[in-house]
Amino acid sequence: MSRTYPELHVRLKKPPNRLLALGLGFFTFLMPLPAVTKTIFDSQPLNQERFVVLAQAVGVNRWKLLLIEQIKPRPLCWKNRQDGLVEPTLNNFNFAGICNRYLDSNSYSLRSSGEDVAQRFRLRITQNVKSLELTALEPNQNVPIIVAKAILPKRNRNAFVKLKLEPGWKLERRTYKRRTLSHVYFAHPDPVNLLIAKASASQRTAVFDQLVAPSAPLPPKLSNSNNNFTRGKGPIRLVVIPFRQ
Repeated sequence: MSRTYPELHVRLKKPPNRLLALGLGFFTFLMPLPAVTKTIFDSQPLNQERFVVLAQAVGVNRWKLLLIEQIKPRPLCWKNRQDGLVEPTLNNFNFAGICNRYLDSNSYSLRSSGEDVAQRFRLRITQNVKSLELTALEPNQNVPIIVAKAILPKRNRNAFVKLKLEPGWKLERRTYKRRTLSHVYFAHPDPVNLLIAKASASQRTAVFDQLVAPSAPLPPKLSNSNNNFTRGKGPIRLVVIPFRQ
């Protein structure tokens, strides 16, 4: 025969203590939220030789980033010129199914340590005195991450500058649930915070190297008489002052 406990039954029907409810609510607020998935996209490696990263001259001193992919071996989608520039030969034929072009941020973005960081960083090309740099910059960061470089040649609107990826950077294909997408990543295996720290250290080193140590003072110039002595024109005549007590 089962036993019942009227007192307990009555107590459970009573409304909970308000202070206890507030305490539990505050404790729930302090509890860490479940981890959010880093990104819904994955990536897979690409054949780097099938791609070329280019900088296109726009206006007086601006540059635009462009990627070209060679899908079929022939005809060639680009050609290296003797002056160091790249000619986009895909403009001379119908390149559908032969070449792919990636023209803007909808076609390419940044990926770091398996994380899609396209929402945080923007890719842009900056021109220095002697070089072009493809950099990734976060709006609240002053130090850009250098992704690729090129020596600055003569500016030509009809030809492109080939950018070389920095060590560690590779091109990868965006995937979603094992399905490949028409989006390319500039990917690096290191976490983005480590890339920022390395960029900051490199910038400080560059600034320090630009500081010039003060030069030692030059020795005083020799007088004409001393010059005559060194050239073998005789001894120097000294004035003798008599000593008086």
